[in-house]
Amino acid sequence: MITKTSIVATLGPASSDVQTIRQLMEAGVRTFRLNFSHGDPDTHQSMLNAVRTASADVPFAVSVMGDLCGPKIRLCPIRPDGGLIEPGQTVTIARHLELGRPDSFSTTLPELIDRVRLGQRILLDDGAIVLQAEGKKDDALQCRVLVGGPVRSRKGVNLPDTDLGIPAITPRDWQWVDWAVEHQLDYLALSFVQQADEICELQQALVRKESPIKVVAKIEKPRAVENLESIVQTSDAVLVARGDLGVEMPAEQVPLIQKRITALCRRFGKPVIVATQVLQSMIENPSPTRAEVSDIANAVMDYADAIMLSGETSVGKYPVQAARVIHQVCGSTEAYLDRLNLPCPPMETDPALKTLSVIARFAAQMLDEIPCALVAVATKTGTTARLLSKARMDVPIVSFCPDERTNRQMGLHYGVIGVYSPFMSTLAEFTEYAEKTVLKHGWAKAGQQILLLPGQDLLSGQDSQAVILHTLRESG
Repeated sequence: MITKTSIVATLGPASSDVQTIRQLMEAGVRTFRLNFSHGDPDTHQSMLNAVRTASADVPFAVSVMGDLCGPKIRLCPIRPDGGLIEPGQTVTIARHLELGRPDSFSTTLPELIDRVRLGQRILLDDGAIVLQAEGKKDDALQCRVLVGGPVRSRKGVNLPDTDLGIPAITPRDWQWVDWAVEHQLDYLALSFVQQADEICELQQALVRKESPIKVVAKIEKPRAVENLESIVQTSDAVLVARGDLGVEMPAEQVPLIQKRITALCRRFGKPVIVATQVLQSMIENPSPTRAEVSDIANAVMDYADAIMLSGETSVGKYPVQAARVIHQVCGSTEAYLDRLNLPCPPMETDPALKTLSVIARFAAQMLDEIPCALVAVATKTGTTARLLSKARMDVPIVSFCPDERTNRQMGLHYGVIGVYSPFMSTLAEFTEYAEKTVLKHGWAKAGQQILLLPGQDLLSGQDSQAVILHTLRESG
């Protein structure tokens, strides 16, 4: 079964070897995430090498996304790690403390002491622990524990009531940007985006470095939700980071924000990734909860392009099983949606791409009337494949491109299988290559029909466009 919803898997200790990565690819993973919040360059280099080694054994291109941690605040080392604090207890947040205790610790942002005002909340460990600032003395902030729990090293700190005034891209992030450019990553995710200008800053830096890396905006701050439309329009893709979003904002708003984000991404033709706690129970258990399965299905029904696994694949006990669950649930939900034959969602397109957008919608309508196994498209930049993806085909889209980076970036788009192809100059060459490829890998069978979109370069007239119905030959 070929699922059209992409799977993004975060790499970590549980999934850093070539064999596990290959199994994840076989389970449907098309994009691998390197989380720069953890690990050093050597660790990420090793995982990147493993992805590229494993990808040599599969017929489709696989992309790699680096995740910039941004101004993420974390607790400094604490001993004993996991020490309990109780409601009503007073704890101290110090500016500089090399090794803390559960009731007296530092954070990775010393300026937190200056920025937090009395009465404001400090949330630890995704909001599991809630503190309230009650006083300042010397270089320390005294806080009362509202909700207690175990305090652990490196856990995240959120300040929902405080405007920190910190840029989204930190000096450490810029070092990782250089690393990503040097190692030819395909995407960079920018954390804690608050406005479109921050996306532009990173995009312009990549242009100066002559890098084609695409920028993914992570939506996890209230201000990002306020500026959502401009952020979606500016970015190359969007990630719904439900973890921090659910800490910074009331949890009951998160599902509604998710639907708003996916709708905007449909409208502007941008890939959207739904992330965080998708299969949280499978970090420890071999099967998901029914609520998790419903969550995945609802994301597919909202027209998400991709579902992302975090701890489930990076540190969980069952990384490959988790990917298989996503694959199965997405496939089942997609088949249900295909049977409903819903109208194609509306999409706004750059005026320069108007003709291609109309052709993409026309191809989708043809598939409602004529049974086809897949759509094969010849592309140089991936633009036609992206437009076909947003037209929500009922069948897979096989994108043939001579540029390896473009092929890899297709891994984040709904329904698209990126395949490297040599340079082709005629329609006959493309038809023969596409036919042999889809038959070889079992994506279609002899006698089935496929749609061919060869593009202008392969047609006799440079102003020509065509959608061709082709029957696969027995001989291939």
